[in-house]
Amino acid sequence: MATQSNKPVAVVIGVGPGLGAALVRRFASSYQVAMLARKADYLKAFAGETRKSGGTVLDLPTDVSDPAQIAEAFRAIRKDLGEPEVLLYNAGSGAFGSITDITPEQYEADWRVNALGAFVAAKEVAPGMIARGRGTMLFTGATAGIKAGPKSVSFGPAKFAMRGLAQSLARDLGPKGIHVAWINVDGSIDIPGARGLKPSLKDGDFLKPEAIAETYWHLAHQDPSAWTMELEVRPFKEKF
Repeated sequence: MATQSNKPVAVVIGVGPGLGAALVRRFASSYQVAMLARKADYLKAFAGETRKSGGTVLDLPTDVSDPAQIAEAFRAIRKDLGEPEVLLYNAGSGAFGSITDITPEQYEADWRVNALGAFVAAKEVAPGMIARGRGTMLFTGATAGIKAGPKSVSFGPAKFAMRGLAQSLARDLGPKGIHVAWINVDGSIDIPGARGLKPSLKDGDFLKPEAIAETYWHLAHQDPSAWTMELEVRPFKEKF
């Protein structure tokens, strides 16, 4: 179990062996980090590795499509770590297909993870950030949140909703000292298994998780006189 320290608290939602893990590693150098994900076994093992490296982490198996589970996780975060100063919402779910392929259940599932979960998480951290007059919320988007392709009839609207949430939050909370940004990850992240699924891609075609995490770190520590609201990251070879 993690115990409260003088370090500020960061919450990473959506921790897998790619960007989520890279975000935890980057922020654990200076923050206590709460980690939320559905896969309890992976989360427990990764938490153990992070603690061995000197990080203070709290692993909380959570299905972010369920608002009640998100609320329970944040109760544990406040009890064991304190009020969050940074929220990194990296959870994502996408069923890909056309209107004749996607079921209403798939559409709702994508909306719950990408849109509803992001809203509930933001609502959990906003009061404390407003009270302190500072805080950061960063949301992992995708190109489908800017232009939805023919097979993004479910994923696209969900990411559009997340992007709209971030824009509204930025306009509302920015004047209150809270930095909100949405990051379009435009390309394939180099995670375990990705190269097998896309054998035609080479090293330069993938985004490195650690490189993306460095961008999140920069966003989380920008001077208030020069905040970024939307940002894109893509491999140098990516067409756009």
